[in-house]
Amino acid sequence: MKKFDTKSLVLMGMLTALLIVFAFTPIGSIPVGGLSITLSIIPIAIGAIALGPAGGAAMGAVFGLLSFLQCIPIGMPSGMGIATFEISPVLTFVQRFIPRVLDGLLVGFIYRATAKKINAGTACFVGGFFSAFLNTIFFLSALFLLFGSSDYAQSLRGGKGILAYIGFILVRNSILEIIASTVISGAVGSALIKAGLIEAPENN
Repeated sequence: MKKFDTKSLVLMGMLTALLIVFAFTPIGSIPVGGLSITLSIIPIAIGAIALGPAGGAAMGAVFGLLSFLQCIPIGMPSGMGIATFEISPVLTFVQRFIPRVLDGLLVGFIYRATAKKINAGTACFVGGFFSAFLNTIFFLSALFLLFGSSDYAQSLRGGKGILAYIGFILVRNSILEIIASTVISGAVGSALIKAGLIEAPENN
């Protein structure tokens, strides 16, 4: 894991501030149907790129906590979160928190492995892609694992099987989220590397 020095802590503080802005203002999410396209996976990707798996997991934890607060609601309210909170506050916390921590952790490992094989700048775009892609997979999988038998989850599926519904959301809701995360995270990560603010993993 990367060592957390002063520069790393400053970056984590900036990314945390950005996540708070996203959670408490409308600019952090774009509603689409019963779900929303979130921009909060971008700071997770940047944290994973700059600070490794531990940094990605830390940013994922911040996002998960803020996402849970939106279920109370504190910050911008989440319709899905409010609905699942009424069913089970504990399961809602698990569904909101764990997928985001896993997202940041795995993106850190994916970026590190990719950067050792190809150009680190290109690996930043790969990290941005997987931050959005894995967030959708983990978040929806947790939703149906924990709340699949509820009327709310059944209404979301609209008669579709779980895998078919997740695939449908990936196409309908997540394509723009994936594009935004890939482009912005890749561009920011590459710029940080070129500026010498973060170190690129050594190629094998």
